[in-house]
Amino acid sequence: MEETIKTVLSEIASDLAGSQVLVELDYPDERFGDYSTNVAIKLAKEINAQPHDLAQTIASKLKEKLKPELRDVSIAGPGFINLALSDLALLGEMKNEPNKPFSRQSIVVEFSDPNPFKVLHAGHLYTSIIGDAMANLLANGGADVHRVNYGGDVGLHVAKSIWAMLGYLKGADPSKLDQIDSDKRNQWMSEMYVLGNSSYDNDASAKEEIIKLNAQIYDIQAKSDHDSALARIYWTTREWSYQQFDSFYANLNIHFEKFYPESAVAPIGLNIVREQLAKGVFKESNGAVIFEGEPFGLHTRVFINSHGLPTYEGKEIGLAELKQRDYNFDRSIIITGSEQQQYMAVVLKALEQFAPQLVSKTTHLTHGIVRLSGGRKMSSRSGNILTADEVLQVANEAAASLGGDYDERVVLGAVKYAFLKQRIGGDIIYEPEESVNILGNSGPYLQYAYARARSILAKASSPSDDISELESGERQLVLKLSRFAAQINKATVELSPHLVCNYLYDLAQTFNRFYELNRVLGDQREATRLQLAQTYAQRLEQGLNLLGIEAPDHL
Repeated sequence: MEETIKTVLSEIASDLAGSQVLVELDYPDERFGDYSTNVAIKLAKEINAQPHDLAQTIASKLKEKLKPELRDVSIAGPGFINLALSDLALLGEMKNEPNKPFSRQSIVVEFSDPNPFKVLHAGHLYTSIIGDAMANLLANGGADVHRVNYGGDVGLHVAKSIWAMLGYLKGADPSKLDQIDSDKRNQWMSEMYVLGNSSYDNDASAKEEIIKLNAQIYDIQAKSDHDSALARIYWTTREWSYQQFDSFYANLNIHFEKFYPESAVAPIGLNIVREQLAKGVFKESNGAVIFEGEPFGLHTRVFINSHGLPTYEGKEIGLAELKQRDYNFDRSIIITGSEQQQYMAVVLKALEQFAPQLVSKTTHLTHGIVRLSGGRKMSSRSGNILTADEVLQVANEAAASLGGDYDERVVLGAVKYAFLKQRIGGDIIYEPEESVNILGNSGPYLQYAYARARSILAKASSPSDDISELESGERQLVLKLSRFAAQINKATVELSPHLVCNYLYDLAQTFNRFYELNRVLGDQREATRLQLAQTYAQRLEQGLNLLGIEAPDHL
């Protein structure tokens, strides 16, 4: 109905203006109507008319064209047009499902991207949660979604970690890895990285050894060496990292179709950059291969280093090509931290010079740093980080401090909702106590709201779908329910899960007010109100599922 009103209003306004007019609808205070538009005010300036008079003309024509669907059309202020739907039209809107704007499109969503040999930090938790929610929205919008992950199993960070491990083990003796307790492996690998990174920065001889070790690790991959002592240490600890990732994603109930290791894309990127070097896209500089970004308002970055190895930038070129080969995608969405924004801008500009079709189909989204309230900056280079496990731990501690019976579904829902209710882009300040508060704008509040609705329905007779007229309190709830499809459509197209959060919270508050003021069980309108409660529960469940949050029948 919203799109129908926009179309009819646009036709009326365009006839009056003699040219196409874009119409927007807003949601006014419910006292004034269901929709509002300022098209008369905007159009009056173009055709030199009085806004109020023009609004009356438009309103009159609108009534003629949409007579059965509109209960009232009124003029407010200098020329705002307020519209109220009939009860039947509103009830019809309540049943609408979201559109499928991405039907038959192949969309690759790349997110999380943790590096083996390093600890999972809070940023990985955030991008995993928001990436999964975006993928859910796109799939709900009809897309064939491919969730993929990417991480560096080769490169300097690996060499730094292995170098420190060799020092700890007192040589390349893979049997000594058995000394590391299984429950301490990930912490140990993180400590090794921190030590290796510090040594690389502060010890010239260590730096030289790490650089040589880096080449050896690339050679292990190239030769598929699984037998040498160094290779056995590398493959074993790499597998430890992957086991950590598997456990992490299983706990979040997030699944990926494919994990791209850097070792798989490095040779592809290396070949492409060398090919494009010969064509003038890249240039040689002091033995390295670079892309000069300054002519494009960017900066210069190295794509192949002076040792002939691909850098992160060179590997990104290979990743873009491999994803296209694998999925022949219509769109590729990449979600990273904001510190990668300029880096990715140079990568995409370089790629644009020889594969513009890939860049035109690529969207790079960034998010800020995740901190605890009064928190600290994360940096796995220094070891001063807020880990993913720490975020989940403080959430559990906050839930325990409230004394409630919070199971894993509720605590996880609390963390997911706390991240998702904020617009992607800026830093995230995570407030543990606020996130688990069942009385606030939180995941547990919505989970409890859903469980409460299911409890009401479990005690009742059958709902009735035969509704033609609404009482005032019922109408307010139906109005909010009628906006479900439009809000999900908007969140899907704009890749904005926070819009789903905003809507669900408003919806739950509307239902709570309705339930407080309107008896359901035992009322003469029980069947009608049960139908509204059932639709409400269904919409809550749908919305929570899109956010990746479980909707339990009982809490």
